[in-house]
Amino acid sequence: MTGANLLPDFDLEMANTRRTLERIPDEHAAFKPHEKSFALLHLAQHLSNIPSWTEAILTKDGLDMTELSDREAPTDVAGVLAEFDENVVTARAILEAATADDLGSPWTLKHDGAEMFTLRKGSVFRRWVMSHSVHHRAQLAVYLRLLDIPVPALYGPSADEVE
Repeated sequence: MTGANLLPDFDLEMANTRRTLERIPDEHAAFKPHEKSFALLHLAQHLSNIPSWTEAILTKDGLDMTELSDREAPTDVAGVLAEFDENVVTARAILEAATADDLGSPWTLKHDGAEMFTLRKGSVFRRWVMSHSVHHRAQLAVYLRLLDIPVPALYGPSADEVE
């Protein structure tokens, strides 16, 4: 399997994520459904950043989390959407260029030099970009529902789009 084989799924999930992010009103940026939850804007910022992980996963042999630098996160929904769009374009190009050998080669996540896991790059991409995006997008859909904001159709019509 090559990265090009993963593009249909990537394109679908990124389009669904963007459609969900578009629904966020700036006036609810601080909303948290629970004290342990991310604030709505923080969750959106996280979702906008996830596609950027594609570069570290598919072009490097691993990552030590202690070497990550803080990024300047967007401060409003327009910024979140702009960052997301930029990250998706970059990630898509990297994914499209990935060969079967690239996806099959090992990738290691470390923390302070200690190995947390080693998996094939293709598996890491599917888990930490694709599945991770779906997971947080689902959380975002719950936030929207709690705020009585129509939830977009993702894998078929949503209750808000059926009469």
